[in-house]
Amino acid sequence: MSIPGFLNRFFSKEQNLSSKDVAKERLRLVLIHDRSASLPDSVMLALREDLISVISKYMEIDQAALEVGLTKSDDEVTLIANIPILQIKRAV
Repeated sequence: MSIPGFLNRFFSKEQNLSSKDVAKERLRLVLIHDRSASLPDSVMLALREDLISVISKYMEIDQAALEVGLTKSDDEVTLIANIPILQIKRAV
């Protein structure tokens, strides 16, 4: 996928996802969460709140649907964030 194609998909208001695709993505996130590295809930909550604070400066997001998790493989831990964007804020 080209960079402009990725950005278009990322910032697109319409994402014609079938219910099958939505369910598949949610299952993937549940599996990631189950395999995540262990961090205290307080740290994950603080991380979530910080992400909301920073991203909300630039975009209107669906805070209730935001999902944050960590996944661990051999030598690395990866942060996975599913952040539904409702609208891009215009520069002032």
